[in-house]
Amino acid sequence: MKTEFETRFLDINKKDFIAKLETLGATDKGEVKLDEIIFYDKDLKWLEEHKFVRLRKENNIIKLTFKSNKEQTADSAREVEFTVPNFDEPKDFLEAIGLVAYRVVEKYRHTFELKNVTLGIDTWPKIPTYVELEGDSVDDLKLVTSIIGFDWDKRFDGDARFVYKKYGYDFDNLKIVTFKEFK
Repeated sequence: MKTEFETRFLDINKKDFIAKLETLGATDKGEVKLDEIIFYDKDLKWLEEHKFVRLRKENNIIKLTFKSNKEQTADSAREVEFTVPNFDEPKDFLEAIGLVAYRVVEKYRHTFELKNVTLGIDTWPKIPTYVELEGDSVDDLKLVTSIIGFDWDKRFDGDARFVYKKYGYDFDNLKIVTFKEFK
């Protein structure tokens, strides 16, 4: 598994932030809708262990990911990810081996690149927009944080479950997180 270096800055003004990134010469990779199914083990022990399997559709690209992040720090996420040919067969496979399709999620992500760091501006249902920085090292994240004028000490290292908890939602008990349905 590879180590994933990532952090977040919450409650950003998307329009202003995009303007800032454009001024800084960041490369605009566009905005896409992400449709996901999150899988856990049948006993839901993975919730406590902060790991899951995600099946994600982004345009015509479908990826299957195992992610583990017990410590919830900028350098603690571990991930294995690969492309799969379709959405239905991996879903059937995961369910056949005992995993449970626990949550359906949709969000929009507008992606930029700056100094080898990917900046994903994430718009989720019911919470303020935030930006996720992902790079090859914590030093890369700190450099771009400085360039964009954010304070590294004000970052949020928790994943989406913890972002939702910060805004008062019990994400662990939500089964549908879409713009049309939220329960």
